[in-house]
Amino acid sequence: MKRKYFLGIDIGTQGLRVILADQVGEVIVSKSKNFVLTEGFRKEQSPAMWWTDCFQLIGEIVASLPSNFDRDSIVSASVTSTSGTVIPLDINHKPIHNAIMYSDPRSAEQGKRIKKLATKYLPNGYTGFNTSSGLSKMRWYMDTFPSYVEQIGLWVHASDFIVGNLSGNYRVTDYTNALKSGYDLDNLVWPAYIFEKVGLRKEWMQEVVPSGSVVGRLTKELAEYWGIPTIEIVVGITDGCASQIASGAVNPGDWNTTIGTTLVIKGVTKNQVIDPLGRLYNHRHPEGYWMPGGASNTGADWISLDFEADLTALNVAAEKMIPTGLLAWPLKQKGERYPIIAPQAEAIVPETSAESQRYAANLEGVAFIERLAYEIISELSGEKLSVLYTAGGGSNSDVWLTIRSAVLGVPIYKCKETSGAFGAAIMAASQTYYNSLTEAAKRMSVIEKTVQPNQELMIAYDDQYRLFKEKLRTLKYI
Repeated sequence: MKRKYFLGIDIGTQGLRVILADQVGEVIVSKSKNFVLTEGFRKEQSPAMWWTDCFQLIGEIVASLPSNFDRDSIVSASVTSTSGTVIPLDINHKPIHNAIMYSDPRSAEQGKRIKKLATKYLPNGYTGFNTSSGLSKMRWYMDTFPSYVEQIGLWVHASDFIVGNLSGNYRVTDYTNALKSGYDLDNLVWPAYIFEKVGLRKEWMQEVVPSGSVVGRLTKELAEYWGIPTIEIVVGITDGCASQIASGAVNPGDWNTTIGTTLVIKGVTKNQVIDPLGRLYNHRHPEGYWMPGGASNTGADWISLDFEADLTALNVAAEKMIPTGLLAWPLKQKGERYPIIAPQAEAIVPETSAESQRYAANLEGVAFIERLAYEIISELSGEKLSVLYTAGGGSNSDVWLTIRSAVLGVPIYKCKETSGAFGAAIMAASQTYYNSLTEAAKRMSVIEKTVQPNQELMIAYDDQYRLFKEKLRTLKYI
């Protein structure tokens, strides 16, 4: 079988990664680069910075290939990036403002207003708008910079900007990116209320297609510069969905937790999971299923921000300390959006001066947030979690996998390649080489590790989790 290759590009919050993988999931080469971040990087980032680093890394990947490598066997590329990050472009597709990040809290009031409008005018659609939603940020920009409104030619999402730079086509986005910008996934239209009541303009909004759709080819200029064919460019996808795909959780009944900067939970169901409180939302699977899930402000960002010690040593020490019996919640910004809506929420700091014990307790605290999320999913869907796929940087910690398996009481499957960039490569292959996303994920995902729940830890964590929920109730977070 002649090998074929696919580029996956991940524009993360703090850096960028590009991989080249073949049709059976072997990663041929991987390159990454951390962004040079300003103090307000959680609010705004430069799309030009993203593109400069992306351009550089793709060039480095191609240059690193051996002289006998068949570059004509590179088939396609796709991009993943953060959900809810948006950029206003002018009529020439140049940014007129920095990317407004998903984690920017300045659009809270707009989110509240839009949530009320969505609940009134599209009650059976997506109504979970908040400060992290793209639509909220669009309205915030209009309110904050009214003199620039007439310059807007198009609103795009983070991955769309890179897809546009690669192909020249900025006017297309996918189901997953469009959701938080207000797209109606039931009727597959931009609903009237976002124009008539929110105040956006129809000409600003992109065409929306199923994830995995080919939207163009690599420009001749870039192809010549990098020395590769004018490969097919596949529409982008949000980071949580890309990591879900990388983990192999693409069939009905599958669930995935990705722990990166944030904790993201995604599943596949035949029907939508309706949450009256708007904590869960439903993406549209390219094969017609639904992909319910939610994104937390809790994640693994606290590790790089709070712990400078050798992580390998910390993980070894944590193994000897679990269960800690301590209560912790390493929330690095005020407010939580999933699995609970608590804008007043703040971190719970464990009562210990020992660094390794604090580290272990924080690992447990994130696992408790994950368990709370799946309890809510079970209540809403009637389905009980039986196995879990996992991805993201947090899945690389063996002690964290042990803790999470015991807290959740289920086996955890970790695939060999779990990055968002790998999920983007699978998406790139799903319609350009394979016939579907399901087929591509089956062929390219390989389970590397299975962690079974430790019974003694399960018992101890049941008690610790009960105390954790009581603490949240005392603080009036739930």
